[in-house]
Amino acid sequence: MDASSSTDSSNPDLPTFERWRRKFSMITGLGGTQEERAAEMEAYHHKRCEKWKGELMTYSPAVVFMMKHLKLNGCDVSSDDLVCAPCSVNRAGGFIPEAGAVMLCQDKFMSKSHMEDTIVHELVHMYDHMKFKVDWNNLRHHACSEIRANSLSGDCRWSREVMRGFVSFSKQHQECVRRRAVLSVRANPACPDQATAERVVNEVWESCFNDTRPFDEIY
Repeated sequence: MDASSSTDSSNPDLPTFERWRRKFSMITGLGGTQEERAAEMEAYHHKRCEKWKGELMTYSPAVVFMMKHLKLNGCDVSSDDLVCAPCSVNRAGGFIPEAGAVMLCQDKFMSKSHMEDTIVHELVHMYDHMKFKVDWNNLRHHACSEIRANSLSGDCRWSREVMRGFVSFSKQHQECVRRRAVLSVRANPACPDQATAERVVNEVWESCFNDTRPFDEIY
């Protein structure tokens, strides 16, 4: 029996009790070795990620809209371009310009709506990369795409900010977009310090925040 079949708690070929035992072990952390529990959890996260991804690419208005406009700009996004995989970093996803693909961190999603926002966010980056020829080593380019992706994806809706512990009743959306854009630019290896990240975001803020393409308005 190969490794994948031996760790799949939903495998119909396993006896009912064994499938139940493995699922119980995965949820509670009791029973089995640490490696077995980790493999079970990874298989569970991957299966859930692939399921949600397929549903969102078919039924999510925002994801379908972004895929349509990417196709109009010469980029026909398929399921293979959105890759579910475990991630060591504390983020939900990322756009990989060299591969023209989106990484979905399968073990980081709190809900399907969280994955939806993440996919839209990364597809905005893909759209900018295709349409505007973004140079990701240019901090102004990077800042502009981060402002747009955070603003247009749903990442900064009020309910999401409350879950993060940020509560504001005045310009909450703008504050969230600015804060998250600065964090992303600061993580760019080409950015020397926090002050530079803040300055660059401020320099491009007005034009990039008001640029909602391909949406007519903030989603």
